[in-house]
Amino acid sequence: MVDHLANTEINSQRIAAVENCFGASGQPLAVPGRVLLGEGILTKECRKKPKPRIFFLFNDILVYGSIVINKRKYNSQHIIPLEDVTLETLPDTLQMKNRWMIKTSKKSFVVSAASLTERKEWISHLEECIRHLLTKTGRQPSTEHAAPWIPDKATDICMRCTQTKFSTLTRRHHCRKCGFVVCADCSRQRFLMPRLSPKPLRVCNLCYRQLLAEKKKEAETDCLQPELIRSSLPGYEPYSGDERANGDDSDKSDDDKADQWPADTEFYTSEVSWSSFHS
Repeated sequence: MVDHLANTEINSQRIAAVENCFGASGQPLAVPGRVLLGEGILTKECRKKPKPRIFFLFNDILVYGSIVINKRKYNSQHIIPLEDVTLETLPDTLQMKNRWMIKTSKKSFVVSAASLTERKEWISHLEECIRHLLTKTGRQPSTEHAAPWIPDKATDICMRCTQTKFSTLTRRHHCRKCGFVVCADCSRQRFLMPRLSPKPLRVCNLCYRQLLAEKKKEAETDCLQPELIRSSLPGYEPYSGDERANGDDSDKSDDDKADQWPADTEFYTSEVSWSSFHS
């Protein structure tokens, strides 16, 4: 399909239409060899409540955003390289069915499809694109993934101290390491995790201690390496002489912004194909 659509006028028109829907707030998407394979609406589990999001599957990236006017205007564009994606099928819940998790090194989140068939189709196309990219680049599948944020409504109390009750005045926070919903007292620390952000991020007290221990262990290992190298040299004798950054304090994300589409908008209808994969 990719070879058939690459460098065709219809593919160029489709990509231009997506760029136009995101407008000036979006990034350019047209690059040589990139093909738009499919598009559709998935329900994304956000921190406050599930929300419909438009998704576009290209042969090398996955793009999604918020719906302002369906098929006409989108915003809050996110671009995910498919080489960094791992998929995990999830069981149904009372609130949401046909779920799976999209895991990456920077962000992991849960989405659901309108039907089991739609989920199978999305996962099948995603896995095919990922497999093709990894074969082409010679990379191994990603093994480190960001923890998904547990939705706010999943708990009324702090998931660490299990004592603090959340209310209008006692707000919820999320640990960027484990994704737990925690109170302010249980998440006063910040830690630099370059894989997620260039700034120190909020973490819970337990994760902070674990991260500190890991950093100390790495530092000790780094200090031992030169000593081990020198000790292996002939005639070597050991010498016996004496020898808080500003972080993003906000738990808000693009998913917390007020959606502009009407509350009674019907995104899923039996008369219209819920998603389409181009051929």
